[in-house]
Amino acid sequence: MADYQIAPSILSADFARLGEEVDNVLKAGADIVHFDVMDNHYVPNLTIGPLVCEALRKHGVTAPIDVHLMVKPVDRIIPDFAEAGATYITFHPEASDHIDRSLQLVRDSGCKSGLVFNPATPLDYLKHVMDKVDMILLMSVNPGFGGQSFIPGTLDKLREARKLIDESGYDIQLEVDGGVKADNIREIAAAGADTFVSGSAIFGKGQDSDPNRYDSIIKQMREELAKAG
Repeated sequence: MADYQIAPSILSADFARLGEEVDNVLKAGADIVHFDVMDNHYVPNLTIGPLVCEALRKHGVTAPIDVHLMVKPVDRIIPDFAEAGATYITFHPEASDHIDRSLQLVRDSGCKSGLVFNPATPLDYLKHVMDKVDMILLMSVNPGFGGQSFIPGTLDKLREARKLIDESGYDIQLEVDGGVKADNIREIAAAGADTFVSGSAIFGKGQDSDPNRYDSIIKQMREELAKAG
Protein backbone atom coordinates (compact mmCIF):
# COMPACT_ATOMS: atom_id res chain seq x y z
CA MET A 1 0.00 0.00 0.00
CA ALA A 2 1.20 3.50 -0.75
CA ASP A 3 2.49 5.67 2.10
CA TYR A 4 -0.67 7.71 2.46
CA GLN A 5 -0.59 10.72 4.78
CA ILE A 6 -3.68 12.24 6.41
CA ALA A 7 -3.37 15.95 7.18
CA PRO A 8 -6.24 17.38 9.25
CA SER A 9 -6.75 21.10 8.66
CA ILE A 10 -6.90 22.91 11.98
CA LEU A 11 -9.04 25.60 10.36
CA SER A 12 -11.99 23.38 11.33
CA ALA A 13 -10.78 22.60 14.86
CA ASP A 14 -12.04 24.14 18.08
CA PHE A 15 -9.60 27.02 18.58
CA ALA A 16 -10.59 27.44 22.22
CA ARG A 17 -8.79 24.13 22.88
CA LEU A 18 -6.50 23.86 19.87
CA GLY A 19 -3.64 22.04 21.60
CA GLU A 20 -5.99 19.33 22.82
CA GLU A 21 -7.63 19.05 19.38
CA VAL A 22 -4.27 18.57 17.64
CA ASP A 23 -3.12 16.07 20.28
CA ASN A 24 -6.29 14.03 19.82
CA VAL A 25 -6.27 13.95 16.04
CA LEU A 26 -2.61 12.86 15.99
CA LYS A 27 -3.21 10.17 18.61
CA ALA A 28 -6.14 8.99 16.48
CA GLY A 29 -3.71 8.29 13.64
CA ALA A 30 -3.32 11.46 11.59
CA ASP A 31 0.14 12.21 10.21
CA ILE A 32 0.49 15.92 9.47
CA VAL A 33 -0.95 19.12 10.97
CA HIS A 34 -2.22 21.34 8.15
CA PHE A 35 -2.26 25.14 8.53
CA ASP A 36 -4.48 27.25 6.28
CA VAL A 37 -2.97 30.73 6.40
CA MET A 38 -5.21 33.42 4.86
CA ASP A 39 -4.55 37.16 4.73
CA ASN A 40 -7.91 38.69 3.68
CA HIS A 41 -6.06 39.91 0.59
CA TYR A 42 -5.08 37.01 -1.62
CA VAL A 43 -8.20 35.22 -0.36
CA PRO A 44 -11.33 36.72 1.27
CA ASN A 45 -10.72 35.43 4.77
CA LEU A 46 -8.35 35.99 7.71
CA THR A 47 -7.04 33.09 9.77
CA ILE A 48 -3.82 32.34 11.65
CA GLY A 49 -0.17 33.36 11.73
CA PRO A 50 3.23 32.09 12.91
CA LEU A 51 2.43 32.57 16.60
CA VAL A 52 -0.11 29.73 16.44
CA CYS A 53 2.47 27.45 14.84
CA GLU A 54 5.00 28.37 17.51
CA ALA A 55 2.42 27.81 20.26
CA LEU A 56 1.69 24.28 19.04
CA ARG A 57 5.39 23.45 19.00
CA LYS A 58 5.74 24.77 22.55
CA HIS A 59 2.66 22.73 23.49
CA GLY A 60 4.64 19.64 22.49
CA VAL A 61 3.46 18.87 18.95
CA THR A 62 6.28 17.06 17.14
CA ALA A 63 4.40 15.93 14.02
CA PRO A 64 5.14 17.64 10.70
CA ILE A 65 3.37 20.99 10.30
CA ASP A 66 2.29 21.75 6.74
CA VAL A 67 1.82 25.51 6.24
CA HIS A 68 -0.29 26.47 3.21
CA LEU A 69 0.22 30.18 2.56
CA MET A 70 -2.75 31.90 0.95
CA VAL A 71 -1.07 35.28 1.28
CA LYS A 72 0.42 37.83 -1.06
CA PRO A 73 3.30 38.58 -1.14
CA VAL A 74 4.78 35.40 0.37
CA ASP A 75 8.47 36.12 0.86
CA ARG A 76 8.06 38.30 3.95
CA ILE A 77 6.19 35.62 5.93
CA ILE A 78 8.18 32.51 4.90
CA PRO A 79 11.07 33.00 7.39
CA ASP A 80 8.60 33.71 10.21
CA PHE A 81 6.83 30.38 9.76
CA ALA A 82 10.13 28.56 9.37
CA GLU A 83 11.32 30.00 12.68
CA ALA A 84 7.97 29.12 14.27
CA GLY A 85 8.47 25.42 13.48
CA ALA A 86 6.93 24.74 10.07
CA THR A 87 8.01 21.56 8.29
CA TYR A 88 6.49 22.29 4.87
CA ILE A 89 5.73 25.72 3.43
CA THR A 90 3.64 25.84 0.26
CA PHE A 91 2.43 28.88 -1.64
CA HIS A 92 0.52 29.85 -4.77
CA PRO A 93 2.57 30.82 -7.85
CA GLU A 94 0.27 33.83 -8.38
CA ALA A 95 1.38 35.17 -5.00
CA SER A 96 5.09 35.35 -5.82
CA ASP A 97 6.86 37.69 -8.22
CA HIS A 98 9.78 35.26 -8.46
CA ILE A 99 8.65 31.66 -7.90
CA ASP A 100 12.08 30.07 -8.12
CA ARG A 101 13.45 32.55 -5.58
CA SER A 102 10.54 31.97 -3.17
CA LEU A 103 10.95 28.20 -3.35
CA GLN A 104 14.66 28.55 -2.64
CA LEU A 105 13.88 30.88 0.27
CA VAL A 106 11.71 28.15 1.82
CA ARG A 107 14.53 25.62 1.55
CA ASP A 108 17.17 28.08 2.72
CA SER A 109 14.96 28.64 5.78
CA GLY A 110 15.19 24.93 6.60
CA CYS A 111 11.75 23.81 5.38
CA LYS A 112 10.41 21.63 2.59
CA SER A 113 8.95 23.69 -0.25
CA GLY A 114 5.85 23.38 -2.37
CA LEU A 115 3.57 25.00 -4.90
CA VAL A 116 -0.21 25.19 -4.64
CA PHE A 117 -2.51 25.18 -7.66
CA ASN A 118 -6.04 26.59 -7.61
CA PRO A 119 -8.69 24.71 -9.62
CA ALA A 120 -8.21 26.93 -12.69
CA THR A 121 -4.41 27.34 -12.41
CA PRO A 122 -2.46 25.20 -14.91
CA LEU A 123 0.46 23.06 -13.80
CA ASP A 124 2.81 24.69 -16.32
CA TYR A 125 4.85 26.44 -13.62
CA LEU A 126 6.05 23.06 -12.37
CA LYS A 127 8.00 22.25 -15.52
CA HIS A 128 10.64 24.81 -14.59
CA VAL A 129 11.01 24.19 -10.84
CA MET A 130 10.58 20.46 -10.25
CA ASP A 131 14.06 20.35 -8.71
CA LYS A 132 13.01 22.82 -6.00
CA VAL A 133 9.61 21.33 -5.10
CA ASP A 134 9.07 18.80 -2.29
CA MET A 135 5.27 18.97 -2.38
CA ILE A 136 2.61 19.78 -4.95
CA LEU A 137 -0.76 20.77 -3.49
CA LEU A 138 -3.82 20.75 -5.71
CA MET A 139 -6.80 22.72 -4.48
CA SER A 140 -10.01 20.79 -5.11
CA VAL A 141 -12.04 23.83 -4.03
CA ASN A 142 -11.43 27.53 -4.51
CA PRO A 143 -9.36 28.79 -1.57
CA GLY A 144 -10.73 31.00 1.16
CA PHE A 145 -13.27 28.97 3.12
CA GLY A 146 -13.68 25.52 4.63
CA GLY A 147 -16.59 23.16 4.09
CA GLN A 148 -16.76 23.37 0.28
CA SER A 149 -17.52 20.44 -2.04
CA PHE A 150 -14.81 18.60 -3.98
CA ILE A 151 -14.47 19.76 -7.61
CA PRO A 152 -14.52 16.54 -9.73
CA GLY A 153 -12.21 17.95 -12.40
CA THR A 154 -9.40 17.80 -9.84
CA LEU A 155 -9.12 14.05 -10.47
CA ASP A 156 -7.82 14.59 -14.00
CA LYS A 157 -5.44 17.25 -12.72
CA LEU A 158 -4.16 14.82 -10.08
CA ARG A 159 -3.41 12.27 -12.80
CA GLU A 160 -1.54 14.95 -14.75
CA ALA A 161 0.49 15.95 -11.69
CA ARG A 162 1.25 12.34 -10.81
CA LYS A 163 2.59 11.78 -14.34
CA LEU A 164 4.84 14.85 -14.04
CA ILE A 165 6.19 13.61 -10.70
CA ASP A 166 6.82 10.08 -11.92
CA GLU A 167 8.58 11.29 -15.05
CA SER A 168 10.72 13.77 -13.11
CA GLY A 169 12.31 11.14 -10.90
CA TYR A 170 12.11 13.47 -7.89
CA ASP A 171 10.65 12.49 -4.52
CA ILE A 172 7.65 14.85 -4.41
CA GLN A 173 4.48 14.48 -2.36
CA LEU A 174 1.16 15.05 -4.11
CA GLU A 175 -1.34 16.64 -1.75
CA VAL A 176 -5.00 17.50 -2.30
CA ASP A 177 -7.06 19.97 -0.27
CA GLY A 178 -10.80 20.68 -0.37
CA GLY A 179 -13.87 18.54 0.12
CA VAL A 180 -11.85 15.41 0.98
CA LYS A 181 -14.03 12.97 2.90
CA ALA A 182 -14.16 9.30 3.79
CA ASP A 183 -16.55 8.64 0.92
CA ASN A 184 -14.27 10.08 -1.80
CA ILE A 185 -10.74 9.65 -0.43
CA ARG A 186 -10.31 6.27 -2.13
CA GLU A 187 -11.10 7.73 -5.57
CA ILE A 188 -8.75 10.67 -4.92
CA ALA A 189 -5.95 8.29 -3.96
CA ALA A 190 -6.53 6.22 -7.07
CA ALA A 191 -6.03 9.37 -9.15
CA GLY A 192 -2.54 9.79 -7.71
CA ALA A 193 -2.70 11.73 -4.44
CA ASP A 194 -0.70 10.50 -1.45
CA THR A 195 -1.40 13.27 1.08
CA PHE A 196 -4.93 14.28 2.04
CA VAL A 197 -6.00 17.51 3.72
CA SER A 198 -9.37 17.27 5.42
CA GLY A 199 -10.92 19.78 7.79
CA SER A 200 -14.60 19.65 8.63
CA ALA A 201 -14.83 16.01 7.45
CA ILE A 202 -12.51 15.10 10.34
CA PHE A 203 -13.07 17.68 13.06
CA GLY A 204 -16.81 17.66 12.43
CA LYS A 205 -16.94 13.87 12.99
CA GLY A 206 -15.53 13.76 16.51
CA GLN A 207 -17.13 11.23 18.85
CA ASP A 208 -16.99 11.41 22.62
CA SER A 209 -17.02 7.61 22.67
CA ASP A 210 -13.66 7.45 20.84
CA PRO A 211 -10.55 7.30 23.06
CA ASN A 212 -9.06 10.24 21.14
CA ARG A 213 -12.32 11.66 19.76
CA TYR A 214 -11.32 11.21 16.10
CA ASP A 215 -10.32 7.52 16.02
CA SER A 216 -13.43 6.37 14.13
CA ILE A 217 -13.20 8.85 11.27
CA ILE A 218 -9.43 8.41 10.82
CA LYS A 219 -9.91 4.62 10.85
CA GLN A 220 -12.64 4.92 8.22
CA MET A 221 -10.36 6.98 5.98
CA ARG A 222 -7.52 4.47 6.42
CA GLU A 223 -9.81 1.61 5.46
CA GLU A 224 -10.84 3.42 2.28
CA LEU A 225 -7.21 4.19 1.43
CA ALA A 226 -6.29 0.53 1.92
CA LYS A 227 -8.82 -0.34 -0.79
CA ALA A 228 -7.07 2.06 -3.17
CA GLY A 229 -3.91 -0.07 -2.94
